[in-house]
Amino acid sequence: MIDGKRVLIIIPAWNEAESIADVVQEVRSALPVDVLVIDDGSTDATAGRATAAGAQVLRLPYNLGVGGAMRLGYRYARDHGYDVALQVDADGQHDPRFVPALVAELDHADLVIGARFAGVGDYTVRGPRRYAMLLLAAVLSRIAGTKLTDTTSGFRAANRRVIEHFARAYPVEYLGDTVETLVHVSRIGLRVVQLPVAMRPRMAGTPSQSMGKATFYLARAMMVLGLALVRRYTVVAERGVPAPTALETPASHTP
Repeated sequence: MIDGKRVLIIIPAWNEAESIADVVQEVRSALPVDVLVIDDGSTDATAGRATAAGAQVLRLPYNLGVGGAMRLGYRYARDHGYDVALQVDADGQHDPRFVPALVAELDHADLVIGARFAGVGDYTVRGPRRYAMLLLAAVLSRIAGTKLTDTTSGFRAANRRVIEHFARAYPVEYLGDTVETLVHVSRIGLRVVQLPVAMRPRMAGTPSQSMGKATFYLARAMMVLGLALVRRYTVVAERGVPAPTALETPASHTP
């Protein structure tokens, strides 16, 4: 437990056998939390190495992407009564030493983003990917009513109310797990904030930096944002807690 809260660390993983054991062991040694790895249809030894490292592992029969894996993780958190669900990437970029601060910030918010571009660390992004991030940050800051500099960060902590929402309606489309989730929680009246964190290099694998893929990322990011802005979202009441007041009258939403 952290600050009296039961915390579940959710690690979505697809073919991360080279790093997953180190990530799980680091989290378990640094924090009094439970660790759940969602093996997203991996074809390597990800599941076995995560289990050997001490994580609870759920296996998807085929690759659904981060959105599908995280929805399963949030359902597990909801069904097992966790107070906080916190996403950590399987490549080792997220430093577990920042987790207690993210959890503490939930006393003042519903969803907390660990932000790379907020004054801590030296993480940089260039080219079309940076332009996309800047535009997304500007638009989503306006929607959320607070300054957000890193809207695509996957290092996030959610309270019980957000867990309940995401267990039922977590977006599964490309970038839905980052961009659309922020639109979703903001539109239903929940509070999003960010906390500066330092990101580390990947433990394994090589991120794509090609101009073509970066440009494609920019185009798809804008499309996802546009779709998120025109969707309408359902307010889901947490068990035993009244639902927040929506900022607009929602219709049923099925991603």
